[in-house]
Amino acid sequence: MESDNEKKKRKPHPVSKANIISQGTFAWTLPLFMTGFKRELEEDDLFQPLDMHRSSKLGDEMEKMWFEEVEASRKAKREPSLLRIIIKTTWKKLAFTAFFIFMIDVVIKIVQPLMLQGLIRYFAEGSEMSVEDAYAYAAGILVCSLIPCFVLHPYMLCIQHLGMRLRIAMCSMIYRKALRLSRTALGQTTIGQIVNLMSNDVNRFDVTFMLIHNVWIGPVQTVIIGYLAYQLVGPASFIGLGFLLIFIPFQGWLGKKTSVLRLKTAVRTDERVRLMNEIITGIQVIKMYAWEKPFNTLVSLARRKEVRQIRRSGYIKAVMYSFILFHARTSVFLTIFSYALFGNYIRAEMVFVIQSYYAALRMSMSMFLPTVITQISEALVSVKRIKTFLLYDETNIPLALKGPEEQNGKKSGDFEPNPKTGDLEMTNVVHVKGEKSFIHVKHISAKWDPENEDDFLRDVSFDVNQGELTVIIGPVGSGKSSLLYAFLNELPLNKGSIEISGSVSYASQEPWLFPGSVRQNILFGQPFDRIRYRQVVMMCALLTDFDQFPFGDKTIVGERGVSLSGGQRARISLARAVYKQADIYLLDDPLSAVDTHVGKHLFEDCIQGYLKDKTVVLITHQVQYLEYVDQIVLLEDGEVTAKGTYQELQKSGLDFTKLLTASGEEPHEEPMEPVVQYTRTRLDSLQSAASSMFDLTPAEVPTAVAETRSEGSVGGRVYKAYFNATGGGSFVFFMVFLLFLIAQGFGSGGDYWLSYWVNLEEYVYNAPNGTVTVELNYPFILNREQCIYVFLGITVLTIAIALVRSFLFFIMCMRSSMKLHDNMFNSLSRTNMWFFNNNNSGRILNRFSKDIGQIDEILPATMADVVTIGITLIGIMVVNATINPYLLVPTFICGCIFYFLRVFYVSTSRSVKRLEGITRSPIFAHMSATLQGLATIRASHNEALLVREFDSHQDLNSASFYLFLACTRAFGFWLDTVCFAFITVVVLSFLFMTTNALGGDVGLAITQSIGLTGMFQWGMRQSAELENQMTCVERVVEYSVLEEEKNLYSTKEKAPRASWPEQGKLDFVKLSLRYSLDGPWILKSLSFTIFPKEKIGIVGRTGAGKSTLIQALFRLCYVEGNIIIDGLSDSLVSLHDWRSKISIIPQEPILFSGTLRKNLDPFDEIDDATLWDVLEEVELKEVVSEMSHGLQARISEGGSNLSIGQRQLICLARAIVRNNKILVLDEATANVDPQTDSLIQETIRRKFAPCTVLTIAHRLNTIMDSDRVLVMDAGSVAEFDHPHTLIQKKGIFYQMVQQTGRATEDALHRIAENHYLQTHQS
Repeated sequence: MESDNEKKKRKPHPVSKANIISQGTFAWTLPLFMTGFKRELEEDDLFQPLDMHRSSKLGDEMEKMWFEEVEASRKAKREPSLLRIIIKTTWKKLAFTAFFIFMIDVVIKIVQPLMLQGLIRYFAEGSEMSVEDAYAYAAGILVCSLIPCFVLHPYMLCIQHLGMRLRIAMCSMIYRKALRLSRTALGQTTIGQIVNLMSNDVNRFDVTFMLIHNVWIGPVQTVIIGYLAYQLVGPASFIGLGFLLIFIPFQGWLGKKTSVLRLKTAVRTDERVRLMNEIITGIQVIKMYAWEKPFNTLVSLARRKEVRQIRRSGYIKAVMYSFILFHARTSVFLTIFSYALFGNYIRAEMVFVIQSYYAALRMSMSMFLPTVITQISEALVSVKRIKTFLLYDETNIPLALKGPEEQNGKKSGDFEPNPKTGDLEMTNVVHVKGEKSFIHVKHISAKWDPENEDDFLRDVSFDVNQGELTVIIGPVGSGKSSLLYAFLNELPLNKGSIEISGSVSYASQEPWLFPGSVRQNILFGQPFDRIRYRQVVMMCALLTDFDQFPFGDKTIVGERGVSLSGGQRARISLARAVYKQADIYLLDDPLSAVDTHVGKHLFEDCIQGYLKDKTVVLITHQVQYLEYVDQIVLLEDGEVTAKGTYQELQKSGLDFTKLLTASGEEPHEEPMEPVVQYTRTRLDSLQSAASSMFDLTPAEVPTAVAETRSEGSVGGRVYKAYFNATGGGSFVFFMVFLLFLIAQGFGSGGDYWLSYWVNLEEYVYNAPNGTVTVELNYPFILNREQCIYVFLGITVLTIAIALVRSFLFFIMCMRSSMKLHDNMFNSLSRTNMWFFNNNNSGRILNRFSKDIGQIDEILPATMADVVTIGITLIGIMVVNATINPYLLVPTFICGCIFYFLRVFYVSTSRSVKRLEGITRSPIFAHMSATLQGLATIRASHNEALLVREFDSHQDLNSASFYLFLACTRAFGFWLDTVCFAFITVVVLSFLFMTTNALGGDVGLAITQSIGLTGMFQWGMRQSAELENQMTCVERVVEYSVLEEEKNLYSTKEKAPRASWPEQGKLDFVKLSLRYSLDGPWILKSLSFTIFPKEKIGIVGRTGAGKSTLIQALFRLCYVEGNIIIDGLSDSLVSLHDWRSKISIIPQEPILFSGTLRKNLDPFDEIDDATLWDVLEEVELKEVVSEMSHGLQARISEGGSNLSIGQRQLICLARAIVRNNKILVLDEATANVDPQTDSLIQETIRRKFAPCTVLTIAHRLNTIMDSDRVLVMDAGSVAEFDHPHTLIQKKGIFYQMVQQTGRATEDALHRIAENHYLQTHQS
């Protein structure tokens, strides 16, 4: 399981070799920008991650500190603090960067207005300032604009870099913790919650650190500016500053409110992502049951609950956003108004210095302080959620994680006791060293749920000795798998002890495969030993499968092995366990998913032959092998009711035989062939066998289906899709845009009116000797009182419209976000199975978690910024043009340069952002796969391999994310450089070109130009960021237009009659099937008829097409030809109607989290009494009655709180509830004991007597009394007749019966003959 990322040799990162000038000017990014400008960047263009970004290094450091904190907290008897760790790791960097932000945001922002004040004084009426002094002041203004160019962007990269490193460390720590979660803890968390922690929660660090210094910058600025303002305007400053500061507590309260809503949102998002994960996992079952609508309702409900919280948060952001437009303007108005009321003369230099000060305060106090309060509040919520996860109970399995160094005598992966419980999960599993391998089980008791009073395993004792084959048998839910979990330390013991000597290998009951090649799945981190590998493949009957696979053992299996049959998955899982060199092999029911002769081969050649010198514990329901094992342990209801050899148990008088034969036939003792000799010959011949399939040339190596990604700019169709999703289309957006325009009109109008009023004050009301010496080009002159009233009116209107437009804008964005999510989910639920088989859950979950999260919370703010800034720019240019039309020339040139830089930048940043999104998917897919195979991973001690793989995925994502940050900062630096040139032109134009400029005009032009440059480059950056954010919309829209299954739903007029199908007759007419449009035909022109009420058995070797035939019946793939049910062709009936009329008990029993009732009857159509009757029929009534809440009992994710056999019985209950004329059993009794198998068969015979039943079976005894048996071979019908007739013909079916062993063969012959005689006599 070696990551492709590890194999690829990437180019070294250019920043590692860049000198200080290159780093300061971001020149090292230029080659990347040139490449991105010429073509779309690919994954191969990414560089090696820097050492300081490596997930393994950061994860180890963070985990070491966390363990130390847990230890310290336990000694101090307090709760561990994750926040303390974060502060410990970041405070030095924060202290270092504080100096630079102080220089930029405090020193420069205070000095620059003072320089401006001096320059305006030069233009004042009767000024005696020399030209040299004016030039000095102008130079001061320019130096104050130049310094931030070279300081701000390296500072920003440094601080963002800090947030990024913390995020990487947290993700790495969360993953390591997931590998240590106890079974109890796994019941408390879900894949959805962990994915949300790693996608949305850790992202808070990126944003929070970017703004964190504004917590203290704002207050410091306020104190200094308050003092300077008092020096300038006296007590009037208190009124203006008072208005500015009076809202800070209100904004703080809003920030706190946001954090509360953030926590509620996170919980709702966890729930939605968990639900999505379940749906993706069980999509085939959902389609077969035609349950899309109830799940649509569930997702819709979960999404609405989530959006309700996000909407409230949006309203708060709308209020905060409105402050930006009017807060500082209103403060300036109140200050000047008060100053005038106190009987003072208003001077231009005073007004524009005050305006500059308040503009600086507005940024830090109105914009950044509330934002950072909100972000810190949300980050603290995330820290709390992550801490809660890190404090979940851990297993005490000694994990094979390599630590960075010894940590207080412990390695990084060693277990640390849980500080909450102060102790380990109780366990007494002792690994002892000895020459012989053995397992000693002494009086153990255990239970899964600590709250349950009764133990699940009770007083279990037995020994497994060196070289023995011990078989554990027992009914469904008797605790067989739980016993193996106890051996593996997965199930904590309450009493007793287990001694294990020797290394252990484990094959789980539910085969776990990860996305990768078949060979990678078998090796699972073990070195490749060609001879051993060939032997294991041969022993596990995989050679024929490799021949069938398009790329042999290099064929890529999809997530959870979706592209393989159940039998193939089981045998690959077994091969993995057998390939590992171990002393003890724990095999949990590996024979159930394979057909009889393959099962016989696995038992004889593999378990008894290849593992003959090993200690083997086998769980099985295949009772025909019991007489050939060394020890049998019979478990019933969690207790050992019998143990011993086959012969001893027969003599013991226990009612043991009922377990051995379902049909009531007495078992015949029949000696097996001399297994050892047979196997040894096989092994010898294998040594010399040359097998070309193991030596694929690199050209033949397959590639996984790549994740879809767009190229080029984000098209207008994406923006259109976003606006159309609001419900009103472009019209709604236009109306909101108009409100933005009007609000900005009033804002800019207020700025211009201030300049007009100041000029009147200076040159009219307060003119020397009462004479106007300067000619004013104003159409009218108002008195002071009128000016105040007009300014007041403009300010009030600005406030009102700013609030209205912000509310409407955020409402529009939320409606759009909801619609985009619903469209994507609807498209996903309607697409075909090919899509799910070729796209892992990580890709889909990435869109439903990270992308939707960005669209919900980040995109609206970015879009609002772009629209506001765009309109503000127009406002500033109009104001500047009224003062000096010549300023439009440099403005236009500046705009052109900006546009070119933006085009140059966006082509690269967009590619990098897309790569960042694509490289994120494998992280989630890997986490999902890990949690599903946790027992297998821990049993094989492959945690270190999995962690390395995770770190590799995260390193690739970090490489793209750091490039994105660097590109953004480079763009900002170049924009600032152009802005500096623009300010230089504006300032010097007044000194060189203008001699009679008004002080008010100079002040307005320069303050607006400084604002313009900051605004221009922020706008350019935000417009580029908007395009980057729109890639999230683009990715969501991609999944909103997936290829739909044809004819999914029908109208009432076209729906089949309510009673259809009345008979249950099936006609297959030239039916062919393939998984994709360009794939090979798997089923080839099948034609046969199944008559009403017939019971049909379907058999064939693994991979022969048995389960594929069922997929064809449910029309899950690309099908040609027809299936006709009771005269209605599949082409005339909608898929929903068609599937809802066929019941299935699937190969893998899938349950969904929620109530048991919802799992049986999601449409709520059946009353409780009927459901209890059905549960009684399948012998689950007692089990369900013992559960708290009965039918309303909670089912865990994937049904993990029930045994596989119990899950299968619930699936049978579902089929009875549906009461359809056609029933399909897809190896439905594979995981149950013969007794339960007998119960299921009896229930089916009774309940489904008037129905047509199709049974895919590996146990031939379940289909020997069928009316006919369909034998599949390589996708075609090989034989189709009554089983007795087929035995007489001595074809494939006869050979399969022969391979069961003489005793079973005779019994099967009799069953078939008796049934044949009964049916033909009647």
